[in-house]
Formats: sequence, C-alpha cells, structure tokens
Amino acid sequence: MTEEGVQETFISHLIELRERLVRTLVVVGLCFLPAFFYASELYDLLAQPMMNALPEGSRMIATGVITPFFIPMKIALMVAFLVALPYLLYQAWAFVAPGLYAHEKKMVLPLVVSSTLLFFAGMAFCYFFVFGTVFKFISSFAPKSISVAPDIEAYFNFVLGMFVAFGVTFEVPVVVVVLVLSGIVSVEKLREIRPYVIVGAFVVAAVVTPPDVVSQLMLAIPLCILYELGIFVSRFIEKRKPAVDAGAAEG
Repeated sequence: MTEEGVQETFISHLIELRERLVRTLVVVGLCFLPAFFYASELYDLLAQPMMNALPEGSRMIATGVITPFFIPMKIALMVAFLVALPYLLYQAWAFVAPGLYAHEKKMVLPLVVSSTLLFFAGMAFCYFFVFGTVFKFISSFAPKSISVAPDIEAYFNFVLGMFVAFGVTFEVPVVVVVLVLSGIVSVEKLREIRPYVIVGAFVVAAVVTPPDVVSQLMLAIPLCILYELGIFVSRFIEKRKPAVDAGAAEG
C-alpha cells in the first residue's frame, strides 16, 4: 500500500471513530434527560444504605451553594452512562471487528457481554452488601456526643469510587480469560502466581477502600474468588485453543 493509501485509510478510521463517538454521546444524552428528571429520587436511592446506618431522623448536608443541584446532575449522568454502556461497548466492538480474524470475532461479543454483566454485578454487590456492612461498622464507632451528617458531595465521590473499584474488580475473570486466549500466560502459570495474586488483592483492597478491615476484606476476598473463576474458565479455553488455531490456519 502506498503512503497516500495508508493516509486515506487512517483518515477513514478517524472519521468512523468520530461518527461512533457522536452516536454514543447522543445515546448518553437521550438517557440523561429522563434520568435528570428523576435525579433527586435517584440520589435518595443512592443514599439509602447510608441513611439506614444512621440514627433515625438523621439527614445529609450540602455545604456548597450549588451542590444540591450539581450532585443530582452528576448522578443522572452516571446513570445515563451505565444505561448506555452496552451500546458504548457495542460501538467499540463494531469499530475493531473489521480487523479481527473470524475466531476472534466469535470471542469478542461474549467477552463484551460478560464484562458488562460483571461490572454491573460488582456495583450491585457493592450497593446491596458492602455499603450496608461498612456504613454500620463505621457509624458504630461514632461518639455519642456528635451528630453524624455526611456531606452529599463527599458521599457521592465515595460511592462513585467504590462502584468503580468493585466494578473493575469483578472484571478479573475476563482479564484472565483474555490473557490465556491471547497466549500471554498459561493456566499453569496463573496457578503458580496465585500466592502473589492473593497478596496483591489485599494490597489493592487496602489502597482503594476506606481504612477499615471490613471493606478491605469484602473487596479482597471476591477478587481472589474471581481470579479462581477466571482460571477455571480458562482451562476449557486453553483446551479448545489449539483446535481453534488450527482451524484459523487452514482458513
């Protein structure tokens, strides 16, 4: 291919990428409008685990002038992004699909679907199990002489960080499968480094979670379990991989 041909191909890819980004932004915007209409109710739902852990009659506070408006808007944007996430991942898959082999295309869609479901599962685990346990544990240490009234912006930032941490943690099986599928590591190697992964899981949990034992354990233990799940699934992929590679070579 000539230099001009390469340049034209590169420009066409940029144009396609721009079009797909515009489509994604439009979908996020369409999801944002109804979410913003119910932004206050969405924040109340998000704050429910904290409110359940506080004494009866407690309320959160807003220390900023525009915080009561700005934080619900952020929550609406977060919800819009999550609702549009499957479409976003589909656009990413459609962009890279033309450059993949046939057997790779067959694996991409299951990986996209599973990674989306696992990310949502991590957020759900955090909301329904982690928050209630952690907030009750922390509030139990509050002296009786003080009134606990969390700031809504600080609470949102904390919740968002925890959602990302647990959502990414639940992607571990997908990462392990991709590493085995691409031939970077083998299942045997993954088993050999298991002790280092366990130590790393507790280090990561200590860094990304609050400085309490409960939340650290509730992140580190699922991370270790999900790593084992990734190894279990990778065993079957590694057995099928030689046959798939042979079929691709014949094709």
